This record gives sequence, structure tokens and C-alpha cells, in this order.
Amino acid sequence: MTAGTEAREAAEPVPDGFDLRDVEQFLYREARLTDEHDYDGWEALWTDDALYWVPAGGADIDPVTRVSVIYDNRSRIATRMKQLRTGKRYAQAPPSNLRRLISNVELLCGRRNADGGVDLEVGANFLVLESRARGNELWGGRTTYRLRRVDGELRLVRKKVVLVDNDKALPTMGFLV
Repeated sequence: MTAGTEAREAAEPVPDGFDLRDVEQFLYREARLTDEHDYDGWEALWTDDALYWVPAGGADIDPVTRVSVIYDNRSRIATRMKQLRTGKRYAQAPPSNLRRLISNVELLCGRRNADGGVDLEVGANFLVLESRARGNELWGGRTTYRLRRVDGELRLVRKKVVLVDNDKALPTMGFLV
């Protein structure tokens, strides 16, 4: 998913079958699983064609030609979770204490998927408090999610996290999983 690809994907009306309250509950659960380091639960939310992207140096960079903080497909998400489960990942030993607030949830549009269906694109603002022995960090930004119903359950297809200050160095990335 490059910035150019995103721009070329035609937005469609919000697809039927998505309720704002259900979507909010899904986003809150995803945040709680992340904050509580439930890596199995968090990983189970993703579809097989998942993409998790955290751009650096702008919101709409091309992740193929420019560095991103994270640009993970489903396989890389699984590898990242496996590393965290070992408890030996230095950056998260011990794990950060995290609390995430999500607000301004909007059902933005529909986006066609490879199966011919229509995924729901959702936008939300976030604020994360990360507490570690060295002190606290406060992170803010905007997340764009793509959600799909799989066997009647919401699943996460894509997640793009644009940090407010993504042009600056990150002293830690634990809040990003």
C-alpha cells in the first residue's frame, strides 16, 4: 500500500453491515489487547492479507522508496509477536505500561478488496501514555483502519498510524507493538 496506491483506490460509500458502535468496540478492544500485552489476542485480530504501516517523515510517503517506522505484512506481524512473546526483546524488557485513548471515530468509506468485497475504512485519533522506568512519553496521531467481516466477526486488514511528530526521532517504539 503506497501513498500512490491509496490515492488510486476508489472510495465507495460506507458498506452495509457496519455499525459505528460495533466498530468503536472493536477499536477499543484492539487498543486494550495492545496495552495489556495480549499479543495472541492482538495477532488474532488480523486477516491473512494484513498490512501494518507507520510512516516516518510524512503521512503519505511511499513506503517502497522511503523508510517507514513499521511496514509489516502478515508474516512480519507474526514474527514481531513471536519476538515479543520470548520476553527477551530488549526494548520491551520489562514491558511498558501503556494506556491508549481513541476518539473521533469516523466511518470514512468503503474500499474494494482482492476478493471482490468491500472493506470499511475507519479513521480515529489516538493518544497513548507510555510509562517506563526512565519516564513517561505521550504519543498522539491519527490511525486509519480497514476492517472486514470474516465469519461474522470484524477483523483488521490494514492499520496506518500517522504520528503527529513522525518527522522526529522515536526514543522508543514499544507503544507500537
